[in-house]
Amino acid sequence: MQETDGTPARRFGLPTAICLVMGNIIGGGIFLLPASVAPFGTVSLLAFGVLTIGAIALALVFGRLAERHPHTGGPYVYARAAFGDFAGFLSAWSYWTMTWVSNAALAVAGVGYFHVLTGGSSSKGTDLAIALLMLWLPALANLAGTRWVGVVQVVSTVLKFVPLFFVAVAGLFFFDPKNLGSFSEGGGSWASGLSASAAILLYSYIGVESAAMSAGEVRDPEHNVGRASVFGTIGAAVVYLLGTVAVFGTVAHDKLAKSTAPFSDAVDAMFGGEWGGTLIAFAAVVSIVGALNGWTLMSAQMPYAAAKDGLFPAMFGKKRRGVPTAGVIAAAVLASLLTIINYVSGSGGVFEILVLITTFSATVPYLLATAAQVYFLLRGERDKVHAGRFTRDMVFALGGFGFSFWLVAGAGYAAVYQGGLFLFAGILVYAWMAARRPAAGEGDGAADGAGEPVAAEKSAEPELVA
Repeated sequence: MQETDGTPARRFGLPTAICLVMGNIIGGGIFLLPASVAPFGTVSLLAFGVLTIGAIALALVFGRLAERHPHTGGPYVYARAAFGDFAGFLSAWSYWTMTWVSNAALAVAGVGYFHVLTGGSSSKGTDLAIALLMLWLPALANLAGTRWVGVVQVVSTVLKFVPLFFVAVAGLFFFDPKNLGSFSEGGGSWASGLSASAAILLYSYIGVESAAMSAGEVRDPEHNVGRASVFGTIGAAVVYLLGTVAVFGTVAHDKLAKSTAPFSDAVDAMFGGEWGGTLIAFAAVVSIVGALNGWTLMSAQMPYAAAKDGLFPAMFGKKRRGVPTAGVIAAAVLASLLTIINYVSGSGGVFEILVLITTFSATVPYLLATAAQVYFLLRGERDKVHAGRFTRDMVFALGGFGFSFWLVAGAGYAAVYQGGLFLFAGILVYAWMAARRPAAGEGDGAADGAGEPVAAEKSAEPELVA
């Protein structure tokens, strides 16, 4: 398999694909999660466990779908194969907008950690420069080629995993059950506390689809996408759960509920002094830069896949050194514009509205992909399906759909309303692109950006993987 510049594709082995999944799941939010869920009590740990099961089910669905369609684009590819161009476009449009808006939010979040690490003073101009640097350094790594993306992802995942794992393991030796607080805080029922903490934790696992999104760059994607999705999700869950338990057990509950740096407070409680803040700030900066590196690749892969089918502008469908360069540059520019808007207009306004949109936009491709798996299973010929495999795959597909639906419900009314408006605005883009595509029978078969007829791809009946 060759890319447009003649270099071989599929540069990611299984370890790199796992790091891509873990790195994209674990961003900067983990460093505030223990304090965010502490007001609900230790029932939040149970919520983490429930969500982990849902995320693993979703990862297994992506693995099974990648066996059938081992191509770059992941959720977009599956939605289009099952339900046609329009559903595929909605998946691609929703996911693409989510990626570059999220990148802007990550960069802004990383500025505070950077100041803690360096001890530098904060000013609007300095903060903007740091945020833009955080956006463009990962973009440059992506433009250098997928080999560099893989190297950065592996190094950043290791560098952020080690401090977090250190806190988790060391916390076992300093663990004091008296710090935990009650199972359900605030006088409410444990069920309400479970739902409330789950609503905060739901988005901790966004990124589980990362290996499926880059299936075209993963070696042996039929097997490795599923493995990377599951192992990466489990790895992230271990970091989340062990780290949160360690912080719960080392920081007094009343202090934890008000903490702005829970992992730093945990290190200070274990060893004394104030060096914990520097350690965690370093891990946070590395974590955010690593997440930006992976999400920059994701922001280019989705429009690349859609452009090959004529659903996005053709410039997004060209690669250099294995990377869709137009997608990388477009995402970096758009994220930079949002970041500038954030610092010019203040903390409110347009930027925060768009961040709300991402909470809804991330779930649309999940719902379509899991529904596609249900469609493929129901369309299969029952005499060719092993009963045990069919039942298991259907349970995972329905579980993944339920998990995705829960994500939508947890987003809140404002996010769903504004996200829906932004999603439907993309219909005009679809109409414009559809009008520019050759009609069926014109020319030599409406070739896509990769030189393969779109019609031929759409005519193939999806086969059930038994």
